[in-house]
Amino acid sequence: MNFRQRWMERLINFYPPLVGAGIRSRTLDERTVEVEMKLTAFNVNLVGVHFGGSLYAMCDPWFMLILMRLLGKDYIVWDKAASIQFKKPGRGRVKARFHIPPERVEEIRKDVDAHGKIEPVFFVDVVGEEGEVIVSVEKLLYVRRKKPAQQV
Repeated sequence: MNFRQRWMERLINFYPPLVGAGIRSRTLDERTVEVEMKLTAFNVNLVGVHFGGSLYAMCDPWFMLILMRLLGKDYIVWDKAASIQFKKPGRGRVKARFHIPPERVEEIRKDVDAHGKIEPVFFVDVVGEEGEVIVSVEKLLYVRRKKPAQQV
């Protein structure tokens, strides 16, 4: 990962929706991002636990951003759909780890090259301080090759 990529990934921590919810990210390597959120006055709901929208916001962009970086500029990657299941009330600090292994990236690249576009699915759990699953999230992405620029 080059200096520019590291700088841009640090800047995402100042993106207003993430700042407002108290979400902080840390890139471990080009394939892995860890995200955490403390319970604060800005992300607590009426019953004193993490607001569901903030729990989802901490899971929203990461698989898309990681896959965009790994596939490179010849591919388009979009978030298409998501589902979230609330398992337990979130109290205190919650964390999630987003990772895409190299074999999965190559599988996606081969499938896109063979079929034109695909919709891979990724899963992540948000866990509490004791390691208990607070939320399970399923993300559906849309991936295709960019069309070649037209010659004039």
